[in-house]
Amino acid sequence: MSVRLHYHEAGSGNAETLVMLHGGGPGASSLSNFRANIPVFAKSFRVLAVDLPGYGQSDKPAEHDQYFSFASRALKDLLDSLEVEQAHILGNSLGGGTAVRFALDHGKRAGRLVLMGPGGLSLNVFSPDPTEGVRKLSAFARTPTREKIEEFLRIMVFDQSLITEELIDERFEAARQPESLRAMAALGKSFSGPDFEQGMLWREAYKLRQRVLLVWGREDRVNPLDGALLATKLIPRAQLHVFGGCGHWAQLEKFDEFNRLALDFLTEA
Repeated sequence: MSVRLHYHEAGSGNAETLVMLHGGGPGASSLSNFRANIPVFAKSFRVLAVDLPGYGQSDKPAEHDQYFSFASRALKDLLDSLEVEQAHILGNSLGGGTAVRFALDHGKRAGRLVLMGPGGLSLNVFSPDPTEGVRKLSAFARTPTREKIEEFLRIMVFDQSLITEELIDERFEAARQPESLRAMAALGKSFSGPDFEQGMLWREAYKLRQRVLLVWGREDRVNPLDGALLATKLIPRAQLHVFGGCGHWAQLEKFDEFNRLALDFLTEA
């Protein structure tokens, strides 16, 4: 299945490429997750902020195989079309899981990985499954109302002031479109389909040969902190940074600190 991915580009075409992959909440997109971060990283990289399949201005298929595999193939096709041989990847949640699947399936194409609360790679040792965040996401999928998306957004962050009326309206308007709802249903279905094991990335974490920076919010209620333990143990070249007073959106809640941390990791010799 061929999928058209939309992306925003910034920075110098002569610099190394950094792909940014957003999370999978209702109404998410590359700009909703990374709008403020893009100019900072564009000073050092050619930034490609990609709308994942089913989100933003990218295609929204109503049927596909396991999402991480599906999205990583779409990313490979995009990089092929842009003649990008290798790219660093910065991914949040669903985007983090897609980054890991891409690195596993196309190892030489992936540079360093910055993964913030990545889906599929975290295995909750103490926290219940499904997590609070996943339950709120499922509740919106069943009853897509503005109230439900506000409930979901408010558990994404520790700092509640980040959840403005404008943000709620923006995300709800994008999420309530029929094609977005169909795409969300297809995504959810893909994690329980016949190839669901492709989404259990923690089982293959030991295969990663890239340098990996794991970033977690101590108060993450979507992919809780204990989910980082196995990944930190298994990934050969992993390091973990935990932000206190931070939920699932470290790139926003700890904006300056996160930017410095990620840039230092991506650019150090």
